Amino acid sequence: MTKGQAAAGIALPPLPDDLRRREAHAPVVEGEPVIAILTRERQALDRANARQERTIQFYDDLTNRYGTHR
Repeated sequence: MTKGQAAAGIALPPLPDDLRRREAHAPVVEGEPVIAILTRERQALDRANARQERTIQFYDDLTNRYGTHR
């Protein structure tokens, strides 16, 4: 428990490891069709956006649980 948590009387749950991960760009392979690279890049963006949504939900759950406001 940190000093701030002790002072607040609240022990926040840890952030899920998945929410700390960064999404890499899709690899570019020379000679590969651009559409294939674009498809993989969009899949990576979809994963990143889904992770952002999970982060927002995690935060919203905390604020609802502890009665804090945005």
